[in-house]
Amino acid sequence: MALGKTPASGFRDSLLSLVLWIAAYIVTAAVVNTKIPDILASFGVSIQSYMAYINIALALLFGYMIVRSTSNMIYWSLRARYDHPQAAAVRSIIVIVGIGGLLASIAGGIAGGAAGVALGGFLGIVVGFASQQILGQAVAGLFILLARPVSIGDTASIAGEAGSVEDITSLFIHIRKDDGTLVLIPNNMAIGSKIYVIKRYSS
Repeated sequence: MALGKTPASGFRDSLLSLVLWIAAYIVTAAVVNTKIPDILASFGVSIQSYMAYINIALALLFGYMIVRSTSNMIYWSLRARYDHPQAAAVRSIIVIVGIGGLLASIAGGIAGGAAGVALGGFLGIVVGFASQQILGQAVAGLFILLARPVSIGDTASIAGEAGSVEDITSLFIHIRKDDGTLVLIPNNMAIGSKIYVIKRYSS
């Protein structure tokens, strides 16, 4: 989390960033597709055969930044009600889903028509399977952060590993064992196993 930022200022900055990235994409795409080819053509250089690749690169670059800005905006809107770990878990899920949707939509746009719909849907399934483990961990992490069966500082036994809970992220629970070993337990393993809270942390 950025130092000195309040949820209101963070949301405002993220919203401004989102608007600026969208505007930058529109302007850049317009210039690249209209002005740049004409300028290069006056020097005898033609890039028409490469325009599809250039547009894909622009869509990937600006699309990623738009997804990041949207996830940050949602993060800061949640920070008004939830702590950083819960809001960060939601942000991670939005980034994963957003990137998958971006890739599927670009693939569909390239093919066009019914083939584009089929290709976009197929790629969406592929991305979904590829990110299933990560997305499952992120969703499980969100449940853990909301339900709070354990908190940072607790002494607990999770998935057969006992120690002090050092951190709870969107993907892992960090357990520091008595011998100093740091164990990272995937959140979906924690959800599917018994959790023994040995001692609650009290500040």
